[in-house]
Amino acid sequence: MPQLGETVTEGTITKWMKAVGEEVARDEPLFEVSTDKVDSEVPSPAAGVLSEILVPEGETVEVGVKLAVIGDGSGATGSSDAPAAAAAEAPAPAAEASPPPPPPPPPPAQAAPPPPAPAAPAPAAEPAPLVGADGNGSSAGAQVLSPMVRRILSENDIDESEVTGTGAGGRITRDDALRAAAARRSAGATVQPPPAVPTQAAPVQAAPAASPARVAPATPSVSMAPFRTAGDQVVPFSNMRRRTAEHMVRSKATSPHAFIANEVDFETVERVRTAWGERFKAEEGFTLTYLPFVARAAVEALRDFPLLNASVVEDSLVVHSEVNLGIAVDLSHEGLIVPVIHRAEEVTLRGVARRIRDLAERARGRQLNADDIAGGTFSITNDGPFGTYFTVPIINQPQVAILATDGIARRPVVVTQPDGSESIAIHSTGILGVSWDHRAVDGAYVSLFLAKVAELLGTRDWAAEL
Repeated sequence: MPQLGETVTEGTITKWMKAVGEEVARDEPLFEVSTDKVDSEVPSPAAGVLSEILVPEGETVEVGVKLAVIGDGSGATGSSDAPAAAAAEAPAPAAEASPPPPPPPPPPAQAAPPPPAPAAPAPAAEPAPLVGADGNGSSAGAQVLSPMVRRILSENDIDESEVTGTGAGGRITRDDALRAAAARRSAGATVQPPPAVPTQAAPVQAAPAASPARVAPATPSVSMAPFRTAGDQVVPFSNMRRRTAEHMVRSKATSPHAFIANEVDFETVERVRTAWGERFKAEEGFTLTYLPFVARAAVEALRDFPLLNASVVEDSLVVHSEVNLGIAVDLSHEGLIVPVIHRAEEVTLRGVARRIRDLAERARGRQLNADDIAGGTFSITNDGPFGTYFTVPIINQPQVAILATDGIARRPVVVTQPDGSESIAIHSTGILGVSWDHRAVDGAYVSLFLAKVAELLGTRDWAAEL
């Protein structure tokens, strides 16, 4: 299973292009894989005959797991290490307890010896534990389990014998483990009642010095049964929805999120769009929106505020030399994907508009490849077309900041005339906000970055870039 993106840890085989026994050429599409980031065709790394498929369609495995064997067609699979690996992962048989050795003969008799003390019975020999595939003595070695499945079972105190596998040869898949874990939690919520609360306070007593440590009872999980009605519908998370949820929870747990927003005057941008709109659409085939202007201004502002184009690694900040700009794309409400404009600092306004359009169309057509989603250093999420007013996004790890754009509308604003007087005018304005990792920078730095973006949007010669 290849690494299809820097944060991707597993993938689902959706289709095999070849059947066992068929010839395959090097770089010929071999199978399709679906991850939370991208759906891709994966080319064959070698030419030969597909001798064995180890992971069937529909199964999810971690990056690095062997999926298939390509041989030379002579009957050998080309995977001589497979039997040895299987043997290494098979459980070792329990050691048979040998009978204890006979007691040594008694010493020679002596006159009037003192009566011997009664002998304590020897403890029975414990059988050797079964050694599982993880080598830690757990019973998870009865069959080969992926690290992800083993972790789910271990965290929920589930033995593999309790789970019915639906994978090849009865193998327990990730979905099998998740269903078993959900069933265990549901049973615990309904079977385990909360501890009774005494009606009277017990008298305070000093605990004995040698008393064992007391463990507070675990809080039972909340059952949804009391809140459901007959007409409720249970909609299971899709693969993409589940992975998105995992990444979002991980991001909130990793980064101390903070947020700052500014109201921005887009009147200069609006005038350029009005003047160039028809010509641009005739030349490019699509409408010139506000997003390319925001993207260009953000990239330029990052030159002056490079600490936002960075990643936190352990106790250090890695400041990236290139701006690889991620643009969040909605996939028909099924999930989000963030394709990347690489080296965005080298692209003009027209070029940024073209690349945003191209990436969005290929994302919605499931035609992105691994390179299209890799290496992002700063992201933009654009809810503005939906008419939003105020969006607080979650950071796209391992980046330290994400810029949100909201709806732009005509509003009254106070403008300063050349002579210093003030007046009311109607301008196009909108909110720009940044969620950032407070480990990396502080609020003043982000405020100045937003001010720089607003300044560029209002003063840059955008017509020259068109």
